[in-house]
Amino acid sequence: MSAILERSFKVLELLAANPQGQMLSSLAAKLDMPLSATHRLLSEMCRCGYVRQVREQGEYVLTIKLVSLGLGFLSGSGIVDVAQPLLDRLAQESGELVRLAVVDGNELTFVAKAQGAIRGLRYDPDMGLSVTLSCSAAGHAWLSTMSDEHALALVTRQGFGKPEDFGPRAPTTVKTLLTYVRAARKRGFSMIVEVFAPAMAAMSAPVIRSDGQTIGVITIAGPLVRLSEYRMLTLGPALMETARDVAAASSASAMFKKLAA
Repeated sequence: MSAILERSFKVLELLAANPQGQMLSSLAAKLDMPLSATHRLLSEMCRCGYVRQVREQGEYVLTIKLVSLGLGFLSGSGIVDVAQPLLDRLAQESGELVRLAVVDGNELTFVAKAQGAIRGLRYDPDMGLSVTLSCSAAGHAWLSTMSDEHALALVTRQGFGKPEDFGPRAPTTVKTLLTYVRAARKRGFSMIVEVFAPAMAAMSAPVIRSDGQTIGVITIAGPLVRLSEYRMLTLGPALMETARDVAAASSASAMFKKLAA
């Protein structure tokens, strides 16, 4: 049964990474499964409503059912609904891309954004991506809310990002990573320059509820030519204020929903 579940999740991941769809033969090859077994698995997923076939003998694609589950969960938590106006406000003030990532177990995932850049280069990565903790402002901000030991355990489980895959200053050692994390802890928000991507900068603050639970992070990211270290320090108070506002609004929303229930 565990093997079937693992293959099912791999099918979902493959189809999510290929929104244009995948042929049966392609899925079978990538999963290293027989065509007959792959077809049976896809048939069951179609029956359950998570996958559909575009046309007879055609590509298989994801339905919106899986997306609806995720959005329903996020809506139930209250954070995205209350955060969007606050993200919009910060994007307008900063003139850069502002994003919200939520804590999901041992990972951070981007779930909402607001674009403040109205001209010039617009930095706008895809939503729904799991954050690489070692070489992202979001990751450093979240890691700064926990002990060094816990932070290193999460990074060890995920692995360090390679400079050739991210930015030339991406940390590859524990010592360098802890320098970033401890600076973020002391400052109240993280700052990176050419760590996640060449010629790009970013900053992030944790969203911490009144009960001490860190539920996510808010980031500002943009090209280094606009988002210099000095400008990031200038935007720091606004970023932290937005993080506090999202935390307070999310707590109030969750409390209201409990009372309404």
